[in-house]
Amino acid sequence: MTLTQLIAEYGYLAVFVGASLEGETVLMLAGFAAHEGYLSFPLLAIVGALGGATSDTLFFLIGRRYGSRLLIRFPKLQPAAIRVSTLLQRYQSGLIIGVRFMYGLRIAGPIAIGMSDVPVSRYICFNLIGAAIWAPLVAGVGYIFGQSMQWLFADIKRYEENVLMAIIVLALMLAIYRFIRRRLKASAE
Repeated sequence: MTLTQLIAEYGYLAVFVGASLEGETVLMLAGFAAHEGYLSFPLLAIVGALGGATSDTLFFLIGRRYGSRLLIRFPKLQPAAIRVSTLLQRYQSGLIIGVRFMYGLRIAGPIAIGMSDVPVSRYICFNLIGAAIWAPLVAGVGYIFGQSMQWLFADIKRYEENVLMAIIVLALMLAIYRFIRRRLKASAE
């Protein structure tokens, strides 16, 4: 089975799972795949938004139930939680929508919001709005990348599998680098 067949068969599942976990890298790759015709852009935006909203809601509910215990167990989350709490008092709706765009707050943000007095229904509503903005925006970057590659290479179809494989390898290398960097930083402390 080729890479393109795998994308066509499991692409939307990968988008849902990827958007639930890391999100940006998977959505950019999916946007590129949509440009190449392997995935439907509107459908991948919907699936990506649902995946992102689902995981953020789960983290919100975890924060609601176990927030204070998590902060005791993982003290590194405390600065992010304090930052989110401060912003939440002033910009509640905007923060819920935008927390997924803030570096370092993808998990801690929803947990900290869950620890607040924000009603679940309000969080879900604004979280869905944020996900509906985030998913097509990030996937659009991958789509535009595909368009720019097409302009650079007139016959990109010949190279598309190699380009896609290179992007996946770079994304994996970046993820491994981040993982190793976090582990080294944690062991140094």
